[in-house]
Amino acid sequence: MKPNRVAALALAAWMAFGGAAGQSAYATEETATAAPLATETATAAPQVTETATAAPQVTETVTAAPQATDTPIDPGARPDYVEELLTVARSELGYTEGPNNYTKYGVWSGDPNAAWCAEFICWCVDQTDQRYGSQLLNVVYPKYSGQNTGRDWFIARGRFVYRRGNCPDWGYQWLKGSDHLMRKNEYIPRSGDLVFFSYSEAGDTEHVALVEYCAKDAQGNVMIHVIEGNNPSTVQRSSYPLNNSQVLGFGTCEDVADTTIRYGCSGDKVLTLQQQLTTLGYLDVKDQTGTYGSNTKAAVAEYQKTMSGQPITGIADRATQQAVTAELQKQEFVSPDTWLVED
Repeated sequence: MKPNRVAALALAAWMAFGGAAGQSAYATEETATAAPLATETATAAPQVTETATAAPQVTETVTAAPQATDTPIDPGARPDYVEELLTVARSELGYTEGPNNYTKYGVWSGDPNAAWCAEFICWCVDQTDQRYGSQLLNVVYPKYSGQNTGRDWFIARGRFVYRRGNCPDWGYQWLKGSDHLMRKNEYIPRSGDLVFFSYSEAGDTEHVALVEYCAKDAQGNVMIHVIEGNNPSTVQRSSYPLNNSQVLGFGTCEDVADTTIRYGCSGDKVLTLQQQLTTLGYLDVKDQTGTYGSNTKAAVAEYQKTMSGQPITGIADRATQQAVTAELQKQEFVSPDTWLVED
């Protein structure tokens, strides 16, 4: 290879990873635009190149214990039902579909010949409820089968974390208590989460799997180890790189992240924000609808006027939501009611 060719390739590679210093380490907070910003800003370190494949990677099958080269990532304390759900899912390993996609999971859901990745997980959740007396189905996890239905169910409950940290029609996301917007691949899913896959630019969900654990491989890459159905015809263990371009995001079984809220959004976190604004005196009780309408936008804008240096956008971004929460906590601390001692 000629020296000038080497230099050209080196320069191209250097520019691909952001060039000289001065790139922003975090994404910029959204302004008063009608839709979330689509362009991602550079992170403090170069992003790992994503692995794009035509279909879910099924070449790496794991056993019940982590591979010898894996270093498991501690997920922290998990609810008891997570291990109960995984116990049920593990008991199904090896189950194979019949002709024309026929499965017992499809029979249970009402369509014996369904493409059954979601049906398998929903069946496992239902079995967990029956065996252990829990109430998970349609509370912690959705009962669904249609494309995008499970994703949208988690979004409405504020528990869908996009791998890229930006929820379409809402805005940027951040981990609870964080002082910055979420970076791509920052959230590492935990056991009991669902991982959703998309094979198109539109971001429609095509496949779903149950996270068993995450680990770092010998090269330091985060691998998501899952139990999944319908890939291609059995219940099996598989693993996927966290930075796989087909990993859309995660339906989390616990509330781990917050999302920008703007006009037109609906869901549990919209209602929570409205209740907080009512407590602070910025919104009427009648406006606690769970939908971010004009009155909520006006209330947010009015609150933002009290914030130093905050743009008045009417969009409940990270700074606004965290300021509202902090003010409520301060009021609760100084309230005489919190110091009353009851016999």
